[in-house]
Amino acid sequence: MLKPPKIPESVLVVIHTPELDVLIIERADHKGFWQSVTGSKDHIDEPFAETAAREVQEETGIVIGSALVPENALLDWHHSIQYEIYPQWRHRYAEGITRNTEHQFSLLVPHCLEVTLAPREHTAHLWLPFREAADRCFSWSNREAILQLPERLAAHSR
Repeated sequence: MLKPPKIPESVLVVIHTPELDVLIIERADHKGFWQSVTGSKDHIDEPFAETAAREVQEETGIVIGSALVPENALLDWHHSIQYEIYPQWRHRYAEGITRNTEHQFSLLVPHCLEVTLAPREHTAHLWLPFREAADRCFSWSNREAILQLPERLAAHSR
């Protein structure tokens, strides 16, 4: 059975510790492509916070709403960007779809939280200081989001 086309609305979740170590994960389908958690809505009316929580759990095993990671640890940045979908991934979308709107979040987790990767999606993970994590990311939007992390957190705490 064929999968339905992906919805061109997604989330990016920068997972980080209080010390601003950031989790990045390596794509299974493109060795050397490191990124934060990303994923598209499952259905058009799925709230972005639900998409973020679902994708974090699917890709890392981290459960938002658990004792270690309360629901308020997920921060909606109320910021989105639009970008051109890389040609190698356009086949996942309906014909003619070339742009995606990405909604950005961050997730505060305790240091050294255990990560369980979805092996069909990701093969390795690293916890790195935020600048180093940004340098490893293949996506410009992911790099920018990680580099904006301190500023976004500071703005939220005001």
